Amino acid sequence: MKRIIATLAATSALTTCLAVPAFAELLDVEKDELKFGFIKLTDMAPLAVAYENGYFEDEGLFVTLEAQANWKVLLDGVIDGQLDGAHMLAGQPLAATIGYGTMAHIVTPFSMDLNGNGITVSNEIWEQMLPHVPKMEDGRPQHPISAASLAPVVEDYKDQGKPFNMGMVFPVSTHNYELRYWLAAGGLEPGYYSPKDISGQIGADVLLSVTPPPQMPATMEAGTIYGYCVGEPWNQQAVFKGIGVPVITDYELWKNNPEKVFGLSKEFIDENPQTTLAITKALIRAAMWLDENDNANREAAVEILSRSEYVGADYDVIANSMTGTFEYEKGDKREVPDFNVFFRYNATYPFYSDAVWYLTQMRRWGQIPEAKSDSWYDEVAKSVYKPEIYLEAAKLLVEEGLANEADFPWDSDGYKAPTPPADIIDGIPYDGKAPNAYLESLPIGLKGAQKVVGNAVQG
Repeated sequence: MKRIIATLAATSALTTCLAVPAFAELLDVEKDELKFGFIKLTDMAPLAVAYENGYFEDEGLFVTLEAQANWKVLLDGVIDGQLDGAHMLAGQPLAATIGYGTMAHIVTPFSMDLNGNGITVSNEIWEQMLPHVPKMEDGRPQHPISAASLAPVVEDYKDQGKPFNMGMVFPVSTHNYELRYWLAAGGLEPGYYSPKDISGQIGADVLLSVTPPPQMPATMEAGTIYGYCVGEPWNQQAVFKGIGVPVITDYELWKNNPEKVFGLSKEFIDENPQTTLAITKALIRAAMWLDENDNANREAAVEILSRSEYVGADYDVIANSMTGTFEYEKGDKREVPDFNVFFRYNATYPFYSDAVWYLTQMRRWGQIPEAKSDSWYDEVAKSVYKPEIYLEAAKLLVEEGLANEADFPWDSDGYKAPTPPADIIDGIPYDGKAPNAYLESLPIGLKGAQKVVGNAVQG
């Protein structure tokens, strides 16, 4: 019944604001039975909604959604064909395509969301940070909180000979790069990778290691890590359990930053171009539904996500961020309407500039060990991100009366305008068309011809 209600609500909303659908013929899909993978995070929502609201079925697709144990298992599943596609870290298709970690040409015609992550520290660390955190007039912490407030705590641990450990979800995850960005912006060294040492801890003040998202709160509660960067609902889970405090959301770190993508193998899209279009159409419709009418459907989306087959966290935990608020400490709930964005601001369009940013972070921390030309970044971005597929799918939706023409960036060259200084925590603008100049502008990290040799940066 809930699925029927959600579908009726979605249909009613669409027919209210759009022309009556033209009911175009179904695409002649090459493969109609598909299995997609996902990790139990709220930003897998477009997949769940496309399934539950019948958007895949509308395209003649019979989809099975299957939760995966971790990001490596998920990527391997797409590479070996056990999965036809998956909810992926944006860094995964890029890293695989350039041969970092594994070699496989993975592409994306669809970006799944903007924002959605946070950095949480344990209660003990928060108490030690508090004397260094600026306060508002009402005594609450002033957000965004800089890692400069963490620096004296890390220094104290170093003086005691204690390593300062934090968790992130995967070496090429947004969470790794966002945590590193936050630490570096506050003057802390998050460590480097080299071809001979892939720990990412060379020269680090803060030692980062991989922890699967659902295990983050328990790992921190056990004292193995002192904090972490993860997607929802695992930051809010720490608040609900009373074991930690989210100190910053990635919206505050970098306003409307790109998050997950939907990844498929290049071989799949070459062999199944009509199926790829049909998948993309269904996902665009799901993203529209998630954001339409000022997030009016979010409560229905939270009910779907709270089910055990999807995220499986309590309704209230997921709702805390999905419905436009974020709770930093018990009772300190603040309005963050864009914490989760699925369609606004061209969130679903796969911008080359988003791909380039991830590649710059791989280079910044040594995962790309040698300097690359600006043209190399552009070429890799265009080999992985496929806005032409996205726009073809969007065009079909517009023709069918299921989407508004004005909602898509038809004339984009694939690059966003440079990020203004006010939208990023360290005030350093990002221009995807000038990746090397951007790397030079960052005070911590590799630049130019620098390399990591042994335990030191040289060059």
